[in-house]
Amino acid sequence: MSEKTSKQRDLPTVLSRQIVAKSRLLRIEAIDLKFNNGELRQYERMQGSGRGAVMVVPFLDPETILLVREYAAGLHSYQLGFPKGLIDPGETAEQAADRELKEEIGYGVGKLTALKQVSMAPAFFSAAMTLFVGEELYPEQLVGDEPEPLEIVPWKLSELDELLIQPDFTEARSVAALLLMQRWHQAQQNEK
Repeated sequence: MSEKTSKQRDLPTVLSRQIVAKSRLLRIEAIDLKFNNGELRQYERMQGSGRGAVMVVPFLDPETILLVREYAAGLHSYQLGFPKGLIDPGETAEQAADRELKEEIGYGVGKLTALKQVSMAPAFFSAAMTLFVGEELYPEQLVGDEPEPLEIVPWKLSELDELLIQPDFTEARSVAALLLMQRWHQAQQNEK
């Protein structure tokens, strides 16, 4: 086993679980745990739908990606990021990515490449998001659930450093998707 690979550890024993709050999207659960050294602790964790979510870095052309600016209730501001959304029941992550692009930017996608599955605040939130690169876009619009039209923002690959310093480009998952896309793009260029 590589030193960089984490060693397998026995997980704490779950002694009890109780839902302490519930909304349309999330459940907050209190869990009583016994760790292998005998320590007892109570943790609270948020659980999402369990279906996961997707985010796509869409390429309009080989040198231009598309972002959206939309209202973010958590910050009560408009934020710049990549098209994203929950996976609907019965959908694959790829189908959800295609649907979200049609709803948010008015394009379907001919080619999707998965970059990585990421989590957000895994110490207390059990949700996963698959990050994709989308290529071979074609015009197709679906009605989404956004309360207002999203602003579509094209961005040149040659100006990605400027994107990283934009005051409204702050979502960690979008930043991670951008950096992973850059590595993917560089590998694609090296293969040519």
